[in-house]
Amino acid sequence: MEHARVSLLTADPAQVDELVRYVTGDVRKVIEDHPGSRGMALLVIPELAVVVFETFWVTGDAMRGSEKTEEPLREETVRRGRATVSVERHEVASSVRSARPREGAGVRLTRVDIEPSRVDAAIADYEDTALPWLIEAEGFCSALLLVHRRSGRAMVETIWRDGAAMAASRSAAAAARADAIAATGGVIRALEEFRLEFNSAPFS
Repeated sequence: MEHARVSLLTADPAQVDELVRYVTGDVRKVIEDHPGSRGMALLVIPELAVVVFETFWVTGDAMRGSEKTEEPLREETVRRGRATVSVERHEVASSVRSARPREGAGVRLTRVDIEPSRVDAAIADYEDTALPWLIEAEGFCSALLLVHRRSGRAMVETIWRDGAAMAASRSAAAAARADAIAATGGVIRALEEFRLEFNSAPFS
């Protein structure tokens, strides 16, 4: 089962461009060359200097084995961006791609809390209720469901052709979220929209 490490950084707006350059260049090369890597992605809200970088791994063991490599890169990213950071580790529970997203694509992250005993049921409900409309939606590129089984924390990531396509999907996305939450009994704890800087993972 593939896994993902998700780092959320809040940076100094004056330093966010330097942070992005460092992740796009130095960090990306090291991560993508590491054994067990499935690529990475970088998401940014430029005006708020909020950055997410995700690294993807073939297994949980590969992700854990990469920690000694990724940790100093993350620390240097924090230093360059005068940033704070939080890190989450997830299983890739579901993924679908209709088109490869390009730089400048829109990314919507929805963070959800699920009762741990209902994680498997929630994955099935998500695939039954959310994926069908996503796959048919205009401008849809890909969707990813990440879960942490012990805590029940989950993240749904959808990528859209551009910001306009993402904006046009908001009403339908709200209805799909309501249906999914009704089916799973989960609680939405955050919703964010980003600009995609790059995504080299083959499945998202």
